[in-house]
Amino acid sequence: MITKVHVVLRKEDIDETALADGKVAVVFDILLATSSITAALAAGARSVVPVYSAAEAEEVGRRLPDGGYELAGESEGRTITGFHPPTPLFLQTVCPGKTVILSTTNGTVALRKAMKARAVYAASLLNSPAVGEHICRAHQNETIIVICSGSSGRFCLEDFYGAGYFVHCLIEQGITAAELSDSAMAAWLFYRQYGGEGKAKEVLSSSRVGRWMAACGLEKEIDYINRHGALSVIPKLEPGPFGPEMRDMAQMKATREGKRQ
Repeated sequence: MITKVHVVLRKEDIDETALADGKVAVVFDILLATSSITAALAAGARSVVPVYSAAEAEEVGRRLPDGGYELAGESEGRTITGFHPPTPLFLQTVCPGKTVILSTTNGTVALRKAMKARAVYAASLLNSPAVGEHICRAHQNETIIVICSGSSGRFCLEDFYGAGYFVHCLIEQGITAAELSDSAMAAWLFYRQYGGEGKAKEVLSSSRVGRWMAACGLEKEIDYINRHGALSVIPKLEPGPFGPEMRDMAQMKATREGKRQ
């Protein structure tokens, strides 16, 4: 079984050297990036490429066939000019059969910072049961680092809740409390207090990002994101066909085990 589960509270706290020592990373950005990645792959996107910036997104796009990709992203909460909004419900309308190049302030940055891990997955409330089951089967006896993206260096309530839900999913697969670090235990206890879609909606809507989304009229996106275990897609970071000049670039693809819905 997995020997240890640890939760990192912000992407700024990622220890890339430790990740490179055979760790498995699971990244959460509940509002929005990892929820959007999950939804896009479930809706039939060929892949999702997480990038650091709009400029990097455009550079990746120049290396892909015309008409084969869509640009989506935000910077500090504002949709990037010329890009699609990076929200799950909207992306599902434009992503089928396409590569989505995604730039966000936090989630895509966290995924890129986690690249030195042995394996990197994107998880959300939508797909945590599927990702948890896969990891317990494919990564036995490995240390799992659950990464909360946070928001521009700040702790995020919704990511902490998502991490707790994921830890709960691991426990349902047979992981024991003795295998949790204190941060993983804290996230799990928080989930046990607020678990379930009803209470979770209060957590999401009460968070700083959730309040901003509601003020922008994105409550339907929050409701969609709050669908615990609704999707079985398992997004995993894999090498991408971007040429030798972009060796540090990768793409999220659905594993064969993750069924598209």
